[in-house]
Amino acid sequence: MKTVVIRFTAVITAVILGIVFFLAMVYLGNKSKGPFEDILSGVDAGIARTENQMLNTRQRRSAALEWFNAYRNNKLYINTIDTLLLGAYDDATQESYENIIQLEDSLKTKLPVVSIYTAWGSKKDQVFPLLRAQALYDLGSIPMITWEPWLNDFDPLYFVHNNSGNADVNKGGLKAIAEGKYDAYIDKWAVDAKKFGMPFFLRWGHEMNDPYRYPWGEQNNLPEDYINAWRHVVNRFRAVGADNAIWIWSPHPAYATYAQFYPGHEFVDWIGFTGLNYGTVATWSQWWAFPDIINNAYNELSLYGKPIMVAEFGSLAVGGKRKTWFKEAFESIYSKYPAIKAVVFFHAANDNSISYKALDWSFKQDTAVLSALRPVIQKK
Repeated sequence: MKTVVIRFTAVITAVILGIVFFLAMVYLGNKSKGPFEDILSGVDAGIARTENQMLNTRQRRSAALEWFNAYRNNKLYINTIDTLLLGAYDDATQESYENIIQLEDSLKTKLPVVSIYTAWGSKKDQVFPLLRAQALYDLGSIPMITWEPWLNDFDPLYFVHNNSGNADVNKGGLKAIAEGKYDAYIDKWAVDAKKFGMPFFLRWGHEMNDPYRYPWGEQNNLPEDYINAWRHVVNRFRAVGADNAIWIWSPHPAYATYAQFYPGHEFVDWIGFTGLNYGTVATWSQWWAFPDIINNAYNELSLYGKPIMVAEFGSLAVGGKRKTWFKEAFESIYSKYPAIKAVVFFHAANDNSISYKALDWSFKQDTAVLSALRPVIQKK
């Protein structure tokens, strides 16, 4: 009964503070940007921490991940990790982490890494996700943030770099980033990342060597522009003391142009790539085993001497036996790919990023996949 009363009081307090926050923002408008905005963010962070500590107590999640504290609290340890970390992305985590916890319950394990995505821009949700990062830390995990440099969402009143008359601000966008045109945004993001205070994975501008997928790809930018932009962003973080970022450079494994985009050893902590099997869902895809997807990339990128993360790992169910795919993928990671130190399940149930029809990568209710995964993930 006491727990119920405490939780009810916290919820009511959160609602009241939310109303106060809304009214203050309406009253202050643009004046709210700056110190007042930071204070309110701190209040929100406190509420999120309280709520998640209650969830944490109920789930006993952080206790199960206590072994991970030595790693996640020290960049040196996590950059020289001697075990395989598991993680997941779920497309419902914007609302809560309930789906992640349900996935963990299905797998009968706890996931040290939780993946979230955020884009560049001027919208209110395109800032450093302090609330979400703090919630994940309180739950015992380390955040892995994929930070996507889409440039379309910036307020042109404050961020204007395109003087060529071209309507697409993404063309030449990386050069503009390297030239400092977005420093005000980068610096604010870096300052907020420093406020978080704990190590977190930061995967910036991923799959830059894919000339079709993302606007920061080579269809709009030269490889040297990507390198210069990457180094510029890292240096802006270092300038404000945001040294808690763990930088993941993550090319696409299907395009053997990795070296052209590599920013240099001193600017990269981890190397990432995707390991997604689309099966026969489209005319351009087929059923690929995990080694077929990543083998060439691994052979080259493992020579860089960095720990490797499979930052998006999963298989659709169309075109083959998904349970076998997962089982054999983990067996190959243990036997053939010792540099892989983290595997992050791509558990999106509503992925519409590549086709008009949403794709379902989730498997928390697929008993065949779960029965295949449970024994192999315990071997780590």
